[in-house]
Amino acid sequence: MRVRTLSSTVFCSLTILAVAAMPALAASKTGGVAAVAPTPAASGGSTPATPKPAKPPLHTDPVTAPTPVLTYTGPVYEKTVTGQVVPYVPPAPTGQVNGTTGGIPVGVAADTKPQLLVPGTIARYVDGLAAAPMSVPAAVQEIIWAGNELIGLPYIFGGGHASFSSPGYDCSGTVSFALHGADLLSTPEDSSEFEVWGSHGVGRWVSIFANGGHAYMTVAGLRLDTSAADDPTNEQGPRWRPLRQGNEGFTVRHPLGL
Repeated sequence: MRVRTLSSTVFCSLTILAVAAMPALAASKTGGVAAVAPTPAASGGSTPATPKPAKPPLHTDPVTAPTPVLTYTGPVYEKTVTGQVVPYVPPAPTGQVNGTTGGIPVGVAADTKPQLLVPGTIARYVDGLAAAPMSVPAAVQEIIWAGNELIGLPYIFGGGHASFSSPGYDCSGTVSFALHGADLLSTPEDSSEFEVWGSHGVGRWVSIFANGGHAYMTVAGLRLDTSAADDPTNEQGPRWRPLRQGNEGFTVRHPLGL
C-alpha cells in the first residue's frame, strides 16, 4: 500500500510537470516563444502622450467694417499727467465744424488733448478723439494719443514732411506723426516709402495702407486718415474715421511686432 501510494504521488507530480512544460515544448518546435500577456514594463511601451492644447488664433487688427458706425456709449477714462486713470469728463463744445479744412472743435480745442482710455482691445471714437484700449501694448496707445494731437488741424499738401511739427498735415505726414509718437519712426515718410516700410501684411494692432498717391492707417479698429472715403461726415483733414468696407489698391504694412 505504501509503495502504491508513493508511486501514485510520483506519477501525479510527473503529470503536472509534463502539462506545465507543454507550451514551452510547443514553442520550441515552432521556433517561437510562449505567449505571455505583455505588461508595459515587459513590452517596453509607454503611456501615450497627452495632446497639447491648440494655441489660440493670433489677434489681428480689424481693417474693414460693413457699416461706418462709430457710436460708443460705454465707460471712458482719462490718464492724467501723474499716470492716474480717472473717469473722463468731456469739455463743453466751443465752436462749429469747419467743413472746408476738416478742422473740428468738439472736444479737441485744447493744445494738449486728453489721453483717453476705454476697456477692452478696440479703440473708440469719443468727442472727436480716439480713446485707446486699455488691454493693448503701450505703443498702440501712444500711436492713438499722438494721432489725437492732429485732430482739428487742416490738410496741407506736404505738411508734416519737412518736420514733424507743422500747422497742417497731408496723408503720409499724418501717419508719420502718429508712428513718431510711439518712437517707431525717426523721420517722416511719404506714401511711396510706406509701401516698403515695416513688415508685410496686416498687423496685430496697427496696419498701414499705402500706394503712390495716398496713405492711411488703422489702429485697434479705427482709421486715421485725411480722406473722407467711407466716412459719412465727408470732412477732410487728419481725423479718426470708420474703417473702410475694403482697402483694395493699397500695399499693406505694419510695424514689426504690432
